[in-house]
Amino acid sequence: MKLNIEIPTSLNEISLRQYKKFLKIQESENDDRFLNAKMIEIFCNTNLEAVMLLKFNDTQDISSMLSNLFESKPHLVTKFKIGNLEYGFHPQLDNLTLGEYIDLDTYIGDWHNMEKAMNVLYRPITSKLKGKYSIEEYKIGTEIDLLDMPMDAVLSSIFFFWNLGLELSKTMMSYLEVEEVENKEALMDFLNSQKNGDGIKVSLDSLKEILQDLKISLN
Repeated sequence: MKLNIEIPTSLNEISLRQYKKFLKIQESENDDRFLNAKMIEIFCNTNLEAVMLLKFNDTQDISSMLSNLFESKPHLVTKFKIGNLEYGFHPQLDNLTLGEYIDLDTYIGDWHNMEKAMNVLYRPITSKLKGKYSIEEYKIGTEIDLLDMPMDAVLSSIFFFWNLGLELSKTMMSYLEVEEVENKEALMDFLNSQKNGDGIKVSLDSLKEILQDLKISLN
């Protein structure tokens, strides 16, 4: 029986919704074979029955390909579309309102609510002029459905915000504590990692643990 499965070739083909769905399964499942099957099912937009009909060697290859996507170094994604609506990365992070900053600080390390952090960093573009753009004003308590945004935008914006937070520490936040510096080094190690073949579970676990510890404090 011939099966056609579309395998993502970049993180912009994987949505935050898919990522969170897989992460939820990963948190309660330790069987790597089952996790690989669910990873293919979720990220390739197929069903588990179809995955079970694949040759074992093919599933290993596909799992490795998907895993490698999460090992790539993200470059900041400033714009993306969901349907016909275009979203833009916050053009003035150094001018965040208190409400924006508190929400971003609260949710940036919480994968279960990551879309709430993305609501601060990405909003619908309202106007464009000479390469610049404006975005909708942030309204506390009002959420935009960003679960279908691409994962390259999610990951790149997290890393960008963290690095910007370090640069703006003198004016926006207190200096990092010793453990936060160590976590920053761990994050850099993750970005510089060139490991292959360990599967997506290692990448997702490492990224999740690091981000959970990278909670920025207003103090």
